[in-house]
Amino acid sequence: MNDLHAWLSEQHHGLRTFQNFQQKLETLGRDDPAQRGLCRLLSELVGSYVEAFDEAPLPVEVADSTYHRLLTLVASLDLRGDAERRLIDINRVATCELWR
Repeated sequence: MNDLHAWLSEQHHGLRTFQNFQQKLETLGRDDPAQRGLCRLLSELVGSYVEAFDEAPLPVEVADSTYHRLLTLVASLDLRGDAERRLIDINRVATCELWR
């Protein structure tokens, strides 16, 4: 996730960043099968945000706070952790709300 976090930290908080992030997650999940579940959950989390605001006004405050929540979440994930740590990360992503 370090590469994803580094990339994300250099992006704008707009919807295009979230769409590109989903594409990066798809690639990571394909290239690293051990991370497919986590990548899928993250992609669905980001996807619900994109769907909610696609072709709708996106308030700057919502965009900023959602972007920072995602950045913090990605920074906290440990792809090299043991099974227990990975399960904790998966459960945290599964219960995360980025923007509500």
